Amino acid sequence: MGKKGKRDKKGKGAEKTAAKMEKKVSRRAKKEEEDLEALIAEFQSLDAKKTQVIESSCPPPSPRLNCSLCAHPERDELILFGGEYFNGQKTYLYNELYIYHIRKNSWAKLEIPNPPPRRCAHQAAVVPTAGGQLWIFGGEFASPNGEQFYHYKDLWVLHLATKTWEQIKAPGGPSGRSGHRMVACKRQLIIFGGFHESARDYIYYNDVYTFNLDSFTWSKLAPAGIGPAPRSGCQMAPTPEGNIIIYGGYSKQRIKKDVDKGTLHTDMFLLKAEGAGKEEDRWTWSRLSPSGVKPTPRSGFSVAAAPNNRCLLFGGVHDEEEEESIEGDFFNDIYFYDVGKNRWFPAQLKGPKSEKRKRRRGRQAEAEAAGEEELQPPPPQGPLEIVKEVVGEDGTVMTIKQLIPGAAEDKDRSGSEEEEEEEEEEGGALGQPVEPCPRSNAMVAVKHGVLYVYGGMFEVGDRQVTLSDLHSIDLHRMDGWKVLLEMDPKTQEWLEESESDEEEDDDVEGAEGGEEEEESSEEESEDEEGEQQHPAVQPGEAQAQYLARTEQYWLRLARSHMGPEAKDKKVLKVAHAMAKTFYEDPV
Repeated sequence: MGKKGKRDKKGKGAEKTAAKMEKKVSRRAKKEEEDLEALIAEFQSLDAKKTQVIESSCPPPSPRLNCSLCAHPERDELILFGGEYFNGQKTYLYNELYIYHIRKNSWAKLEIPNPPPRRCAHQAAVVPTAGGQLWIFGGEFASPNGEQFYHYKDLWVLHLATKTWEQIKAPGGPSGRSGHRMVACKRQLIIFGGFHESARDYIYYNDVYTFNLDSFTWSKLAPAGIGPAPRSGCQMAPTPEGNIIIYGGYSKQRIKKDVDKGTLHTDMFLLKAEGAGKEEDRWTWSRLSPSGVKPTPRSGFSVAAAPNNRCLLFGGVHDEEEEESIEGDFFNDIYFYDVGKNRWFPAQLKGPKSEKRKRRRGRQAEAEAAGEEELQPPPPQGPLEIVKEVVGEDGTVMTIKQLIPGAAEDKDRSGSEEEEEEEEEEGGALGQPVEPCPRSNAMVAVKHGVLYVYGGMFEVGDRQVTLSDLHSIDLHRMDGWKVLLEMDPKTQEWLEESESDEEEDDDVEGAEGGEEEEESSEEESEDEEGEQQHPAVQPGEAQAQYLARTEQYWLRLARSHMGPEAKDKKVLKVAHAMAKTFYEDPV
């Protein structure tokens, strides 16, 4: 009894501390949000000029992060909304709506009057009601310099059949936040966690809210049991029984003045709904201890519901935090969680590549048996110099040289082997399968058992590369990735902080990230073909600018050096080391 009383006291103390911190953050954020509200209102007045629905074919969306990607509940379409883009100096926010037509492998832009304000790090969920609805809650708006934030607490629904936006105004909902998670489950939206940040303070949440899709009312749950610690960016998945699974996430806390410590959560919880009524006091938290192979600790991973009562986790990053810097290891692996068996396991690709290798090994065995040729490992040779030229948009020719110690490739290969390797090069040369490069914060969606992965980001030193490629993989067959859209290096822009002080006067334009700016840049690129699209990029940045395009080059280089039997994870590390060595200290 004494122990229970201590636990209750400790719990109440933690609640009081959290309440005080929330008030403190709220006070300091109020002034910032008032400043940004005027900017948001200005953008909404621009959106108000749209009076009719216009759907038009368009190029793929420009690179962006923290947007939402959902599968249409009735059509073979994916719906992309919002997002942000940071070019090293400015943050651009979007509220554009794009439709990806799966069968045509084409994009269309859908302009609808009175859309939600520009935002990123929101959450979206689709339900099949009345021809399909896309629900959006929360997210954030950032000032162009990325130092002020406005956190939304609004709820919107896009009626897909009538192509109309509607804001749902209901009291009692969650406070403004981003990085939260939301799922549709049993005729209700369920929201968990997230964070609210001002210029100097921040707070993470672990509260749970439900929104009834029939009565349009909010309820704050008070589950029994010990639940997850406050966090953002976790995995949240509904079960067929109407329960909720929470895994992982990220949070940080201030350990001393101006010093924060981040935490990668790896625990797992079940929020169980007991009783037919699923009333507030009928929810219970319990901790899960899954079997199998759990994902390695990471943040920035992407999640989606998968076939056969499973959910999946893709990519992410593990940051090594030093006192003055953060180094990140990025991932492109897939893990499945089997809800029924409470078991994690990594995805295994089964593709034609393995069959080719088997055939090759078979031919080698036959040659040995016939005494035609004795296969011995080639003797060690001197360093191998690989030279590759990449032509920049400004006409600059960059010669990429890499010295690799160890054995060169065997030049006495049979013609059939060379043909096979040529075939492999078409899909990801030298035995490296075609796959998304390692990344975090990718947008994912599943339709008809196929996983679609759009965009994301990775870092090279202080430079952030925002991707806009599109890959897919059949989750039933798991026979390899398909590239639906390659990354276009022309869309990459990175400006160093010292490059231009004049940008500070263009806050509104930068924050808007507007359509007019995109259209004008397209016209300029058409009229001035061959000229550099972003003249502010300095020559020293040119090599990094093309890192996305040469990502597969480094992977092929590493694979050729290590051989076809090397494990993909080791090849990936060697490829990253090669690229990092070259870009930081070019030959």
